[in-house]
Amino acid sequence: MKGDRVEIVIDAGGEGTRTYEVVASRAGRRVEIATRRGVVEVSEVTRTGTAVRTARFMSSRVLALVEYPTSDQPHENE
Repeated sequence: MKGDRVEIVIDAGGEGTRTYEVVASRAGRRVEIATRRGVVEVSEVTRTGTAVRTARFMSSRVLALVEYPTSDQPHENE
């Protein structure tokens, strides 16, 4: 769903940590996560399953993977 977001924190060696973000930018898109053969893959995917954008990271470098799903219900403050 539009607004789905995944934040990836990786160990950048001597530089400390780096943070990357993959966001479902349009309606009907979602963010999917897959781990295969030592690689973490985060993709923005269309309704038909076609990957629009993909970020790949070595799983040994990934420190945190945080998912921020959109909620279908509005917040009480809105």
